[in-house]
Amino acid sequence: MQTTPLSSEQTEVYELIEGTRDNVFVTGRAGTGKSTLLRHLVEHTAKRVAVCAPTGVAALNVGGQTIHSLLRLPIGLIANTELTQPEATRKLLGALDMLVIDEVSMVSADLMDGIDRALRQARGRRAEPFGGVQVVMFGDPYQLAPVPPRGDELRYLHDHYRSHWFFDAHVWAGETPDAAGIIDLGRHGATLHIRELRDIHRQSDPAFKALLDAVRHGRVTADMAGVLNGHGARTPPEPVDGEQPIITLATRNDAVNAINKRHLDALIGRSQTAVAEINGDFGRGDAYPADVELQLKIGAQVMFLRNDTAGYGEPPRWVNGTIGTVTRITGDKVRVSVDGEEHDVEPAVWERYRYAYHATTRQLTRDVVAEFTQFPLRLAWAVTIHKSQGKSYDRAVIDLGSGAFAL
Repeated sequence: MQTTPLSSEQTEVYELIEGTRDNVFVTGRAGTGKSTLLRHLVEHTAKRVAVCAPTGVAALNVGGQTIHSLLRLPIGLIANTELTQPEATRKLLGALDMLVIDEVSMVSADLMDGIDRALRQARGRRAEPFGGVQVVMFGDPYQLAPVPPRGDELRYLHDHYRSHWFFDAHVWAGETPDAAGIIDLGRHGATLHIRELRDIHRQSDPAFKALLDAVRHGRVTADMAGVLNGHGARTPPEPVDGEQPIITLATRNDAVNAINKRHLDALIGRSQTAVAEINGDFGRGDAYPADVELQLKIGAQVMFLRNDTAGYGEPPRWVNGTIGTVTRITGDKVRVSVDGEEHDVEPAVWERYRYAYHATTRQLTRDVVAEFTQFPLRLAWAVTIHKSQGKSYDRAVIDLGSGAFAL
């Protein structure tokens, strides 16, 4: 695996993680290199590590499993009860030195305590937070939040937790109650180092950085509001001199699909469909990394869904989020023009993994259990805001529709 060199602040955090057994939460605004550090850590650590995330898409992006799949946790509220754990799960969790959790801001307080309980129980070290496993978390609470439950489950959380955020889990405060004396969880909370990455690698305009930071923290001044309002509620400029149409970021899938269909239908020529090849249990449709049926025409505006990996050691021809235009379609390749240069794009393979522990060799392995093969492209006159997370665009139109999410 080819990883990007770390900056000085990323190196400092990496050395803290690798040189200790302490739990670490790595946060930072968009573009500060959290994903780069995560990939470097997983590739270079000498520890036995498993990577997980709260959703299938997030797990796929980091080459791991979902939290519930890895730890065999029940779906829904995880109350204070003994967990049912197969022997294979106990052996797997017992072999871990480090557990990496990506997009941890989507992990609820009770799920975090469920992770703690599963590790203590599987490893037979019930008095130690996380059963002695080092937990390293990546995420930004300003970007994504856990989805709160409803009804009785919501009332349970209100009665037992200060909030539904992961940092209010009992494991950090040492307040986790036992289950009628069945489980002795100890009284001391887990130590947690919080490290914020501050160097932004996506934006180079200092004024724009300051504006984004003010919006992030709710400290927008009247002058800043004037700048923002000056860019809102206006008709986007038409492309000139062969420019690509500005991508629209919308809140709903139906709005995105309608925009993309309208532009695709307006192109002259016959639409061609590339059908994905799926081997193994890759999950449901919403977990797929690309369209199962990708419809393209010559002239279609597309977005790359993966970084270029063809030229090892060479500058990438495109990155995840690059916008281009289809200029030719053959059976096994799609030619895409990016900034005036044309590139032949071949189907990419996404792999879904599952961790396993092999008692005979005492090795923890990450095994491929499913594959999804498709061109790493998506129609990109419009894309949902959710799917655009982590991507960089030179310019964009923000369509909030009739309303948008808020925290």
